[in-house]
Amino acid sequence: MTVFMFPGQGAQKPGMGADLLGIAEVAQTFAIAGEVCGVDVAALAREGSAEQVNDAYNAQVLAAALSVGLSHALDARGIQAEAMLGFSLGQISALMASGALSDEDGFALLDVRARSMAQACKERPGAMYALLGAAHEDAQGICDTCAQDEILVCANYNAPGQVVVSGDVAAIERAEKAWQALGKRGARLNTAGAFHSPLMASASNAVQEKCSELSWKQPAVSVICNTDAQVFDISQAADRLARQVVSPVHFEQSVQALIRQGSDQFVEVGYGAVLNGLVRRIDKRAGRVRVGTFDEWNAFVSEQTGIGEE
Repeated sequence: MTVFMFPGQGAQKPGMGADLLGIAEVAQTFAIAGEVCGVDVAALAREGSAEQVNDAYNAQVLAAALSVGLSHALDARGIQAEAMLGFSLGQISALMASGALSDEDGFALLDVRARSMAQACKERPGAMYALLGAAHEDAQGICDTCAQDEILVCANYNAPGQVVVSGDVAAIERAEKAWQALGKRGARLNTAGAFHSPLMASASNAVQEKCSELSWKQPAVSVICNTDAQVFDISQAADRLARQVVSPVHFEQSVQALIRQGSDQFVEVGYGAVLNGLVRRIDKRAGRVRVGTFDEWNAFVSEQTGIGEE
């Protein structure tokens, strides 16, 4: 059983997606994203500087447009998944790819989510820190010890031995010192704020309001909600996506649930290999494929259909 995985922001780099603009579905999705979000996505892919591509808003639009465009192109060639899973921002990409949201509505939701999260970061600065080698209970213990009446929560359960905490800057600094005092390694994430924490409450409200304005359809395949590793219930879309902004990403648990259900091939649809790496740490037996460059695209399509593209 094949799973399409949709990454969040973080793996972007100048030139990503430029080699795929000759694929009609990718070019069309870039155009829709640009019209809705006010960004020339194709030009950003072809000519954007590192500063422009790494801008938090641009990075989200480009990452989602590439993932969704590639998924549409795969579908047009009869290559489909039995389930879809997104990481953070990738949840919206998965909902567009599955048909639960139109591209126009999906990018309108992305626009509100990105802008409201940026505003929340300005209102109350925060940070994120990866605890390397941490079990879930280790990470929770650090949060309990170091919060000290501030916000400090587990934000990403990425894979065994990798949990990210998120919260107020001072609380993150205490967590970093406490973790290092135990002889452990960690890494401060290059983020604009404390994502997937209660510090994003105002953004959560904005997302819920926007979701109520959109047209929802039953997805063509199961979409796994990364807040609880359960199948996404469209009737609760507004609540689920609003909670996602302030709740931890359960990527490890989501992959484990899919493997228990028979999934044996995980295809990362989008630039980079972050999710492939996490799947490998979760279960080395799981098949992993990357589809984010033209060469990767051509190899995968050739394998699936026997027909390559030039």
